[in-house]
Formats: sequence, structure tokens, C-alpha cells
Amino acid sequence: MPLHDGPHRPGERRLSVNPFYGPANPLGDMAEAPPTHRLPDQPMAPATAHQLVRDELMLDGNARLNLATFVTTWMEPEAGVLMAECRDKNMIDKDEYPRTAELERRCVAMLADLWNAPDPVTAVGCSTTGSSEACMLAGMALKRRWAKRNADRYPGARPNLVMGVNVQVCWEKFCNFWEVEARLVPMEGERFHLDPRAAAELCDENTIGVVGILGSTFDGSYEPVSELCAALDALQERTGLDIPVHVDGASGAMVAPFLDEDLVWDFRLPRVASINTSGHKYGLVYPGVGWALWRDAEALPQELVFRVNYLGGDMPTFALNFSRPGAQVVAQYYTFLRLGRQGYRAVQQAARDVAVELAGRVEALGDFRLLTRGEQLPVFAFTTAPDVTGYDVFDVSRRLRESGWLVPAYTFPPNREDLSVLRVVCRNGFSADLAELLAQDLERLLPDLRRQPHPQTRDKGAATGFHH
Repeated sequence: MPLHDGPHRPGERRLSVNPFYGPANPLGDMAEAPPTHRLPDQPMAPATAHQLVRDELMLDGNARLNLATFVTTWMEPEAGVLMAECRDKNMIDKDEYPRTAELERRCVAMLADLWNAPDPVTAVGCSTTGSSEACMLAGMALKRRWAKRNADRYPGARPNLVMGVNVQVCWEKFCNFWEVEARLVPMEGERFHLDPRAAAELCDENTIGVVGILGSTFDGSYEPVSELCAALDALQERTGLDIPVHVDGASGAMVAPFLDEDLVWDFRLPRVASINTSGHKYGLVYPGVGWALWRDAEALPQELVFRVNYLGGDMPTFALNFSRPGAQVVAQYYTFLRLGRQGYRAVQQAARDVAVELAGRVEALGDFRLLTRGEQLPVFAFTTAPDVTGYDVFDVSRRLRESGWLVPAYTFPPNREDLSVLRVVCRNGFSADLAELLAQDLERLLPDLRRQPHPQTRDKGAATGFHH
């Protein structure tokens, strides 16, 4: 959640109220315009409050045209109705809402089966508010397991976590909040994610685990989880160090099982201790749900798990937050039932087809070089061709925004800070027709961009509000 500074002079500005927004006597609601940064003294009609808020929200971008976000921006109306009916149910109250708790348990079992857990029926897992919380929980489990194995040296020794420099910012937060050293494998040349051999070389007796990403947010590519496990197997043979792997499958864990069935990345690899995903990304649910699963009870230290009464029995819970609505979990179960494996396969294949086709259209324009083509995650990244000197990716992003398209432009991390790219995320709801409109708008603005004497961007760091 972003932090915002309060107004320098609170309460000075007031909202303007249109007379037509009021009830039978519209002037009554105009008598005192509400302040913007303190509670108003008097209540107002619900229709007036609704319209005031709605007016301000008109200035937000159109979520369906936001090609920066991986988060679901469209669901069926039936899912919306279910969510409305469940938004007052508190997920933490397992005994008061036992059926909601049961649906959560079923979702965990379904994911465990999808990810080839040794025993899906008794799989250990939980819902979260998203992948960021799920990653925190997985990281906590890795650290606690390492601490127990090294009780004679900890807390004197400082634990570390190995990962690619392309990880999502939640992993940096985990290392900061839980006092773990982040050991980052930099990008090199045309490799934009973790290198298994380089990751193994960074491991030592204080390494709590290695993170592999099934779908990098920078370019949509899968990291080679199987090769990473093989490199750590070889490390164990040489040194005796047994380093577990966590797979951050925020997006790819809900794509690869349906479209890349021969790709071995999940619990089929004995070294994979835990996996997370975002139900609200390619799990196809509105924002607010993620999932964390462990291969078995041994992978999740029991001292981290709290127990609550559930139908007169015992239900384990593991979470950083407390109260949250059950709506998203119910929507996840609805989507699992609604689509099944074949339905998910069809939806994800359609998204990948759109990404591959659109990437080809962009490449055919001649002004751009593709880094990825949407052949793994339905995501592709591209930069300007070497001979393009009059404009840069930040100019393209800014001009596309004029037509309503939100396409992020950003600079890559070490050692490729020299590379700035645009990235397009193709989600369910971003149809082939919308992709055609985007391609047409991009082609239409190129003549103006080509006439520029030089890029208009002065400060690349401030050129976009997008951050991974």
C-alpha cells in the first residue's frame, strides 16, 4: 500500500456539489460543501456521496486498457454476485463460516493436485491476500527451517536468500522485514533472469533457500526451475549443503500446468519445498487472493501455524493478516468449478495467442526489437531498434496513454540498466479485437515519433509511475 503525505493545509479545499445531485431539496446538500481532508460535520444523502466519489474516480485509467497489470480486470457477472454476497464474511472466522472455510480447503487441494504434490488430499496450504503475502509466508518457513537446522549458530549467523535481480519487490520487502541478506544474481547480456549455476555459487551454509520465478515480471519468461534444482543437487553432492527451492509462480503457476504440461517445475522436483500463486492474476479472480502451498507438513514448521476451532474440530491457519472478506476465496472456487482444466486451458491459450500475434505485429512495424514473444507467460517485452534515435520507449508509453492505453516503460536492473523496454500483459478480457486497436494506435503515432529530433524524456526514473 503506498504511503501518502497529508495536505499541507488540511481542510482548505472543499468539494463542489452539483445542485442536481441533491434530493428533493437540492439546495440543502449545497449548504455546506464537504471538506476533502477531514470528516464533514454533517451527513449527506447516500446518492450525493455516491455521485461525489464516482465523479472523482472517472479520472482513473480504464482497467481493461491497463496493460501494465497482471491482475484480473474482468469476471463474469455471476462471480460478481457471489462476491457481493460474501463480502461481509470474515475469512478468519472459520467456525462462524464453515462452508467458506471448506471452499478454501478445497481450493488448496485442487492446487496441490494441479502442482503434483506428493499427497494432494493432505496438502498443506492457505489462501492469502495475494502473492506478496504468500511469498512472505514461504520465506518465513524457509528461514525458520534453516534456523532449526542451525540452532547452534543462529542467531549469530546471518541468513541469506538467493534469487535473481528480476524478483518482484515483495522479496526485497521480505529480506528487509525479516532481516535476511538478499543475494541477487544479476542479468547478463540477453539473459534477463536467474542463472542456475550463478545462483548455486552464491549459496553457503547460511542460505535459507533459492527463489525461482515461473514468469518474470520484467519480460514474461520462465526461469529454469528444473535446471536450478539440478545445480543445487550438484552443490549438495560437492558440499553437503541441502538448499530448498521456493517457486514464485505468481503468474506462471496458473499458466504452465495448462499450456506447458511437459515442463517440470513443481512438486515433481523433490527440492521444491513451496509454491505460491496469485489467484487474482492468471487464476482469473478479482484482486485480493493468493495461495501458498508446501509439499508436505515437514516443509512448514508447525510453530508458525495457529489453530482455530472448526466445526468442533481443529483447523490450522497461517497468515500475516487477520480480518479479510471471504469473497475472493469463494470467487476462486467458483472459477475452478466454472472452468475446470479444459476451460483454464482454453482461456490461457487464447491469452497466449493474442500475445504472440500482437508481438508479431509490433515487430513487423520495424521500429522495435522484441525481447520476448509471449510464448511462455502471455506477456512480451520490446525496445526500440538500434537505428531508432529520435524517440525512446518512454515517448511511446506517453503517447499511447493519450489514447487510453497504459503500457509501462521502465529500465532493467543490474547489469542491464542500459536497457529500457515496454511490456504488454495480455489477460483474459484483452481480446484479439482490443489487440488490433492497440496495434493500430501504435502504428498511427509512429510517424510523429519518427519526426522527433531526439527523445523527449529527460529523467527516465520519473518518466513512469510503474514499478515492479
